[in-house]
Amino acid sequence: MTDTENIKPWVRRKVTQIADCKVFKVCESKSVSPLTEQEHPFYILESSNWVNVVPVTPSNEVVCIRQFRHGSEKISLEIPGGLVDPGEDPIAAASRECLEETGYSTDELVSLGVLNPNPAIFSNDLHTFVAMNAKPVADISNSNTEHTEVQLIPMEQISDLLVSGEIDHALVAATLWRLLYLLKSN
Repeated sequence: MTDTENIKPWVRRKVTQIADCKVFKVCESKSVSPLTEQEHPFYILESSNWVNVVPVTPSNEVVCIRQFRHGSEKISLEIPGGLVDPGEDPIAAASRECLEETGYSTDELVSLGVLNPNPAIFSNDLHTFVAMNAKPVADISNSNTEHTEVQLIPMEQISDLLVSGEIDHALVAATLWRLLYLLKSN
């Protein structure tokens, strides 16, 4: 491990909201350098916490979704996920997002840990979960701005899809790699 006792935190003096973009806010942070004591502007994206959940069927298939992503302008292969609503527990959000986006449900949700989506610009956390013994119990219930299609993928194919880039969403990949590591350790 690297010695970091010389690294000191910056002191945030002021945060000003620049834009409210529905699922996140753009803010300017004025922070003071611990080395020079000079103030500098930084731009942060403030958002509610997020969840990702890996639903796994009794047949050891990962319940994935395909959906169009506006940033990349491509159809992406992912796992269910989304925003944690105000006052909602992350595990409840994971269960809700799984059901809405896939129609699958389970009572066996286990945390895979918490990730920082991008500490350079995001202020929120990503809570990751695995949902074992997930079964179809309802129709997909997307909002009017999303459309998902379920694709069941055998667990043994997931690492190949990650390495090949078929699954290229960084936060989805991080969640899946955590699960694969956990399964390998057990």
